[in-house]
Amino acid sequence: MEFRDYYQVLGVERGAGADEIKRAYRKLARKYHPDVSKAPDAEQQMKAVNEAYAVLSDPEKRAAYDQVGRGFHAGQDFRPPPDWDAGFEFSFGGPGGPGGQAGEFSDFFESLFGAMGRGPRAGGFRRHGEDHHAKIVIDLEDSLRGATRGVSLRVPVMDEQGRVMVRERTLDVKIPRGIAEGQQIRLAGQGSPGLGGGPPGDLYLEVRFRPHPRYRVDGRDILVTVPVAPWELALGAPVRVDTPGGPVEVKVPPGSQTGRKLRLKGRGIPGATPGDLYLELQVVLPPADSDKARRLYETMARELAFDPRRSTGG
Repeated sequence: MEFRDYYQVLGVERGAGADEIKRAYRKLARKYHPDVSKAPDAEQQMKAVNEAYAVLSDPEKRAAYDQVGRGFHAGQDFRPPPDWDAGFEFSFGGPGGPGGQAGEFSDFFESLFGAMGRGPRAGGFRRHGEDHHAKIVIDLEDSLRGATRGVSLRVPVMDEQGRVMVRERTLDVKIPRGIAEGQQIRLAGQGSPGLGGGPPGDLYLEVRFRPHPRYRVDGRDILVTVPVAPWELALGAPVRVDTPGGPVEVKVPPGSQTGRKLRLKGRGIPGATPGDLYLELQVVLPPADSDKARRLYETMARELAFDPRRSTGG
């Protein structure tokens, strides 16, 4: 079966409005009407014009045709996908409009709209609006505590002619406590409007975290770098650390090395299984910017006989 380009039949662009389509139909109807035209193929041409107008003059049929025919060209081999009409509810009325008699519509038309789908309103259907997907960037604190934020989004919407347009919308989005990066927030009814009285689609917002000046996120775990002095690592010491849940005091075990991670269970992003908070120890050396400091470093170098490259196998 060959694909029929109804826009080409009427001689209009794909973005043509309803008035332009009607004018094109009337012009061609006068040209090919069998009572007027002397062309040998006038009857077939008139049937093609009627069929094209029956589809493009009806917003619901036009939207369905644009969806299933995206990327096809006139004459190209075509078979509608098995589930192309999922979400459509067909309700048939009496015939009307241009054409409407059995045999006046092509197999292509029948394969899409069925034998009873003739006329600009005879094959009306209800269709659930399309779902939309977008990304939303939030602060880590919004996930830890929950929040409501006004979010500006550019989302595609479909007008009554089935044309897709991008519009900016501002929505109040409730950010649930404990949402993790990569999860989605569903806004019911905020997708494309339905066709033929069908319900609107939903809007799904995929969550991303804004880079944090202090914390790093890995799934539901949170990591924070904790600066420590050399003697705190070597001898062990209590250190005070600011965490997302407030300040805590932790014990650095004696003999720790820089890069060691201390785990605070359940202090990460909340959830049914909350994440953990990891404190990554990072040694900070005192500067040798005074005579006393330099003498201390010289004493350490002389008496400790420590070779960091040998100790690490370098």
